Amino acid sequence: MNARTEPEVIQTALQAAAGHHLSNAHLDALEEETIFILREVAAAFERPTLLFSGGKDSLVMLRCAEKAFGVGRIPYPLLMIDTGHNFPEVTDFRDRRAAELQAELIVRNVEDSMKRGTVRLAHPGESRNVHQSVTLLEAIEEFRFDALIGGARRDEEKARAKERIFSHRDSFGQWQPKAQRPELWTLFNTRLAPGEHFRVFPISNWTELDVWQYIEREDIALPSIYYTHQREVVDRRGLLVPVTELTPPKDGETVQVRDVRFRTVGDITCTCPVESLAATAGDIVIETLAADVSERGATRMDDKTSDASMEKRKKDGYF
Repeated sequence: MNARTEPEVIQTALQAAAGHHLSNAHLDALEEETIFILREVAAAFERPTLLFSGGKDSLVMLRCAEKAFGVGRIPYPLLMIDTGHNFPEVTDFRDRRAAELQAELIVRNVEDSMKRGTVRLAHPGESRNVHQSVTLLEAIEEFRFDALIGGARRDEEKARAKERIFSHRDSFGQWQPKAQRPELWTLFNTRLAPGEHFRVFPISNWTELDVWQYIEREDIALPSIYYTHQREVVDRRGLLVPVTELTPPKDGETVQVRDVRFRTVGDITCTCPVESLAATAGDIVIETLAADVSERGATRMDDKTSDASMEKRKKDGYF
């Protein structure tokens, strides 16, 4: 089900002067699997929710949910954990898309957790990204969610590659990699004890290339920052760090205006754009064919703290 990666296909695509000629018939199989999983969640759980950030992966899931249930009939609410440091282009798009789908949108804020004292920053400039886990677990307890549908994919990062599609969490919201349940074909174990829940990843088998081919095929609208635009950045250890009030340049750094786009969107304090002139989903398909670094490896400062940083966060309750 993964994207085609034959060298001759890639070479043909890269040499195409206009457009591309990749077969995307495999997208039908990926879409069918995703719709099956979304319906399985609706049938097997009492209080599921779909994590919705306004990013490309959650927008792909929403398109599949529309096909699974119909506009205005998605049987679970959308949930966003907002750090307060998200790109405004993304949060505005999130609100608009939820309204178009007539979906219930629940937003819980890390700042509220800070006011309650359940989140304490080591210093005012510390990234709030990792602290989303606390606010998420509080939301799970508040609404008694028993399944959270997320847009994680196995090709993003090695800790996510270890996850099952239906991934069990204990009563503390923790993931235990060594205690995962077997998952054969479409035989999903959805049995829960009181207080436990599942994280469900319907697009786990998709790749970044699959996602962009699907966005192009389905003509899915995205926040503008996914496409090329000019932005002030500084080059910091190989990453283009956007210059914002939250991420100002450091002493000695030179601010440059570059043509960039975001491969992934998240907290401003840890998400970086990549240099690009891609203005359409088709352009990005071509760029993705030639990419030799995963999207998180190319864009996320928080994943570079250690080889096991994502796995540790997931054990603590992260997405």
